[in-house]
Parts: sequence; structure tokens; C-alpha cells
Amino acid sequence: MAQKRGTKSKLLLISSSNEKLTSNSSKGNLYMSRRQPRDQPKKASRQEPAKTPTTLQPPQQVRQFPTNQGSRNLYAVPVSRQAKTNNSDKIRTVPTSLNQRLTDTKKIQTAKRRPSLLKFLSARSTTPRKKPLDLNPRPKATNHQRQPKGKLGRSQPRPLSPLMYLTRLLIVGVGIGAIVGTFLSIWDSSSRHSVEAAANTNSTVEATPAEKKNTITVAMGQEIVAIKPQLEALATANPKLQAGVFVLDLDTGAYLDYNSSSTFSAASTIKVPVLVAFFQDVDAGKVSLDEMLTMEPEMIAKGSGDMQYQKAGKQFTALETATKMIAISDNTATNMLITRLGGAEALNQRFRSWGLVATTINKPLPDLEGNNSTSPQELANVMVMVNEGRLVSVRSRDRILDIMRQTVTKTLLPPGLGKGATIAHKTGDIGSILADVGLIDMPIGKRYVASVMVQRPHNDVAARKLIQQISRLTYQYFDKSAVSPITPAIPESTPNSMTRAFTGENPAPSN
Repeated sequence: MAQKRGTKSKLLLISSSNEKLTSNSSKGNLYMSRRQPRDQPKKASRQEPAKTPTTLQPPQQVRQFPTNQGSRNLYAVPVSRQAKTNNSDKIRTVPTSLNQRLTDTKKIQTAKRRPSLLKFLSARSTTPRKKPLDLNPRPKATNHQRQPKGKLGRSQPRPLSPLMYLTRLLIVGVGIGAIVGTFLSIWDSSSRHSVEAAANTNSTVEATPAEKKNTITVAMGQEIVAIKPQLEALATANPKLQAGVFVLDLDTGAYLDYNSSSTFSAASTIKVPVLVAFFQDVDAGKVSLDEMLTMEPEMIAKGSGDMQYQKAGKQFTALETATKMIAISDNTATNMLITRLGGAEALNQRFRSWGLVATTINKPLPDLEGNNSTSPQELANVMVMVNEGRLVSVRSRDRILDIMRQTVTKTLLPPGLGKGATIAHKTGDIGSILADVGLIDMPIGKRYVASVMVQRPHNDVAARKLIQQISRLTYQYFDKSAVSPITPAIPESTPNSMTRAFTGENPAPSN
């Protein structure tokens, strides 16, 4: 209470001083209120803080009196009524609550010392507040723009035109058609694949017996039955020999088969699939023809060939090594190529990929015991695939056939050929087996493949004569102009001089 009374006395003192200054400066009649407004309570409860009035009060005036021109002493006294003077400015109404009046009194006292603050408060109170800028102004809807609302207060949608309805129906129809078309195409493709799979299964099942009988992958025509009895007669006339024969006409597909699927010791005929595998890697870029191959000591092999007489560590080109393997049946060259191509097991897997089952490398050369194996039909199959270019490129095929034409040993199939015929072949000769496989070109333009293998007693020369007779029999069949008769061979322990001259025997083994 003492503080409030002190504040009240200060206000009265300021008002009296202002009256004196006003009376000296102007003669106008001014009315000032030296008392508090009666509508405000004299005492404020300490327990309950004063509440801010919810309604705006009418603005009151604060009158300012400069004592002297240029002086900084400014006095502001709230009044209860509006008064118009030349030296007064309009500011916001001073709150009527006691606490706020005390706060304003402190501001007034502070303004005496800092006139700029009073000027700031006056300018702030008189400046009207600006509304925030609306970045998205919405135009007011006029009566003709307002649309009727539904039950929930939402605007009713505009009715669509018939053209819009037709457009929507067209879009929906196109979408449904696309979905149905996709479903039908998927269903049709799946049904077609199932039919094709069933057809392939049936064809596979039907081809299984033929595959068991013949592993050759080329299309074969009719069997040559005209000379089949004569072939059987030649085999029967040599009971100590077991022959396997397969002959195929590359033009018509006609074939002659006699025990061709039986497995025989391969001897040097195993070098034919090794040569084809070598040129496969040449086509793939894994091996270069001018690549230098080193003859390691463990690769040197006895038997046929002249590389065994060279010092270990000597180098040969890959093409020279492959040529020696076939032309002079060099065993050392064969071992070098097998190593370069990844080893025997890698080659066996490749042979399986070609469809060869009986052709296997089980031992490095020379294989005098006959551990490596093949069959007449599989050897003929390799030659057919080489001729058709299914295993190697055309250039590699020509190189293979050119190398095989350089074979030195010509005592088996070549003697049974007529004049002008050429043969690209490879022989095999160990104590228990004698074989020759080749591709024959006749002067009349016909080409056929012949593969003959004969298992025999150790170094029995009757096997050589049997191969020559089978070669002549087949050649005469394909050459219609040949009329010379074929007589079955009579087994002999020692051939006479005429037989030796006819067959051109060479006592030295070719393997």
C-alpha cells in the first residue's frame, strides 16, 4: 500500500508541474484528471493477478509538454478524455490496471533519461498494424459463382458431358483389352512350349534305341545290303580275327555296318580326336599355331616318331608338333599336345561333349598294352563331324585334312583304292590291333568315310590283308565302273611274295 501511495503521489506531483508549465506556455483551457479513474478498483488483490481485458478499450491520449525548446525533459500524463492540442501525439491507451500503470510509470521515468525510447513507444503505438501478406489470395466468390452444396456441405460435382463419358469408356476398354491379350499370349506360349516339350520327349524316346545301336550323329540313309554278305564272308574266312567296320556315304547317307559299335584298343588312332581338339583350341584362340612347345623329359616316348631322338628341352612349334603326331605318328609329339590341351582327363570330357562314349585316353603313348580305347563308329563319327565343320572352322577342317593326307603309312586302306583316289587317314598298329580310318575322295566326285579295326593275335599279318580287302570291296561298290571280283582272304601264317607285293606290307609297326 505504501508503494501504491508513493506512486500516486508521484503522479499528482507530475500533474501539478504540468499545469504550471501549461498555464505559462498557453492560455487554452486544459482539463486534467488528478485522480484515478473511478471505474478501476483502488486495490488489487495479491492472490489473484490482474486479468487482461478481453475487449479493446477506447484509445486514450498521452499529452506531451516540452518545457523549453530543445530540452530533453518530456512528460507524459494519461488523461481520461480526448484533448486536442498542437503539441500532443496519439499513442495507444495506457492500461487501467494498477500493475500495468506502475509499469508504464517506470517507462515514463526511463523516458525522461532516454527521450528516444519515448519517441519509439509513441511511434509504435500510433502506427497501425499491418496484416500479414497472403501469398495465395483467394478471390471472393460471387453469387453466380457459388455452387449448391450437398448434405455434408460439399460442392456437388459438375455433370460430365457425353464426350467425356465416351473417352473414359474407351480408355477402360483399351486397358481391359490389353490385359486380356497379355493373358492369352502367355497362355498360348505356355501351351505351345508344353506341346513342343512333349514332341521332343516322344522323339527322344523313339531315338533312344537307335542311339543305343549307333552313336553316330549324322543322318544315315539305307544300309548297303548289296555288299553286306560279302563283308560277312570275309570276316568268317578269318576266324582268328575280330573285325569292326563302318562305312558311310557322305552324299546319300547309305552306310555299311559290321560290329562297328564294339570297343577296340585305339593304338595310334586316338591321335585323330586329339588333333581335332587341338584345332578347336586354335579356333578359340587358346593356342597359336606358331606357339613354341617345349619337349620335357617326361614327354619323350619310344616307338614311332623321330622327336624322341632330340635333346630334352628343345622347342617345336605347335603346328609342327601336330603334323608330326599324324604324319609319322610321333608318340612324343602326342604327349606334348595332350599336356598342352590340359591333360588326358580334360580331353576325355571334351570327347564326351562330342557324343563319344568309347573313345578314352587312359595312358600316355606309346600304349603298347592297348589301354586307350575307341570304336570304328566313333572314329568315323569324328571324321564326319570334321568334314561337316561341326567341330572346327572351315579353315581348321582344311588344315586337319591336309595333315592327315601326309600320313606316311599307306599299307591298310590306300591299297584298296582305285587310281586317282585320295585319302586323308590315320593308322594304328600295335601287337594286338590294326586299324585305319580315313576320308576318301573318288575321281567321280563321291566322298565317303571308312573306318576298319581288326583285333588280331600278336602281329598277325592277316589283319592287314583283311583291311585291304574290305577297302577294295567298298570302293568298288561306290565306283560303278569297277568290275574286278573280290575273293575272301585265306588266313596264312606266312604270306607269299605275290600277296606281299599286292598288299604292300611293311613288317615294321606303324604305331
